[in-house]
Amino acid sequence: MSRHSKPPVRGNGMNVEDAYTDFKYLLNRGYRKSYALRVVSDHYRLTLEERHLLARCVFPDTWIVEVQGKLLRPNELRGRSLAIDGFNVLITIESLIDGKAILCEDGLVRDLKHQGRYRVSERTGPIITEAMKALAGLGVSELLVFYGRAVPKSGIVRKLTEGALEESHLRGKVELVKSPDFKLKGYGTVATADVGIISRVPHVFDVPRLIGKRRGLEIPPFKSVMQRFTKKS
Repeated sequence: MSRHSKPPVRGNGMNVEDAYTDFKYLLNRGYRKSYALRVVSDHYRLTLEERHLLARCVFPDTWIVEVQGKLLRPNELRGRSLAIDGFNVLITIESLIDGKAILCEDGLVRDLKHQGRYRVSERTGPIITEAMKALAGLGVSELLVFYGRAVPKSGIVRKLTEGALEESHLRGKVELVKSPDFKLKGYGTVATADVGIISRVPHVFDVPRLIGKRRGLEIPPFKSVMQRFTKKS
């Protein structure tokens, strides 16, 4: 570092908004997200939590416009076949219930739990049933639910989902597959928050946001969460 260079600023929450501004600029200039995030995070010395917030929720403006053109409202699901990214949706719904989900810049709800693989619990069955009944109420014609078979106890989740489909009087099927992403990219309307899948399909629906609305849960938008980080210090 030269004697004229400024050292990175300590990122304890005070500089999240500055980091966001720089990150957003780089994304809009076409920089790869992983590279832009590393540069900005290192410069401002962001915490892991702050880095995760930016990684999950900030996108270039072109992506936001693209997703807004794909995102369906609940009243637009009637008569449609919906393919569901099973564990992605389950993790997000549970995170939302736990107060650890956020409405990102592109209009989709994502979790902030750093969870990784889904873990089956006593609430897995009731949440699946709630989601199936909510979708049945929107007039969905068919549900196709895909779970990664490598996830522990995925067979149990499959049986719970099949039972919920039957209870909700929905046509559909549940599959355990090696790569849900690969399968989902072949459908017209998909429930997921996964960027790689969204970029390849015509339409997207946000099941966690639907559940949040039905439960009367507040889903904080990204900007308000960023301001909380700023106020921490």
